Amino acid sequence: MIYYVEDDPNIRNLAIYTLEQSGMPACGFSTARELYAACQEQLPTLILLDIMLPEEDGISALKHLRSQVETANIPIMMLTAKSSEFDVVTGLDSGADDYLSKPFGMMELVSRANALLRRSERSSEQSTEDEAAKTIEVLGVQLSPARRSVTVNGREVVLTRKEFDLLYLLMKNKGLVFTRENLLTRIWGWDFGGNTRTVDVHIQTLRKKLGAASSIVDTVHGVGYRIRESEG
Repeated sequence: MIYYVEDDPNIRNLAIYTLEQSGMPACGFSTARELYAACQEQLPTLILLDIMLPEEDGISALKHLRSQVETANIPIMMLTAKSSEFDVVTGLDSGADDYLSKPFGMMELVSRANALLRRSERSSEQSTEDEAAKTIEVLGVQLSPARRSVTVNGREVVLTRKEFDLLYLLMKNKGLVFTRENLLTRIWGWDFGGNTRTVDVHIQTLRKKLGAASSIVDTVHGVGYRIRESEG
């Protein structure tokens, strides 16, 4: 799914139509706030972001997206009427992956979007292979993605698939706080019919199985969960 943020409905609708006719599902928004809300429901594979937006400009939105765990690595292309070198450099330095100035041809937009998606897919595959080969260790808990195994001070711990996925996500992002809603989306899927109590239950059983190492799963009251980076 491609998300396109553009406050001009004529440009937005034409771009969405062209992308979908080219086999790329897309959805449009007029503000950054609407984009953030959509990302809470479903993460896109690519974001097309205009700079001149109401409420919050595109550069500010870009920085926000890059600061969030969930959206930090999503490819983003800036689309704007501004074409000065300063705007290009600002966008790229803030984390944009590509830049296309208005007026642009719709076929060029499709071609550039395809190129970004292919590049992202290759990068994701390589990253997945690299991550799978690494064993993560935090305070005596060792997790092997390749073997899908967990040990606590050398003792093997048998986890269910969801428990393993939950622990893996938290351990590879140790220190970062995940909300219950985000964990529900990342582990169970954005269209999962359950509620956040599902996360709490799995955290409880996970802690029980980790035994003496259960304290590495830290509750951030009123927010969610994280993995401790140190004792205490």
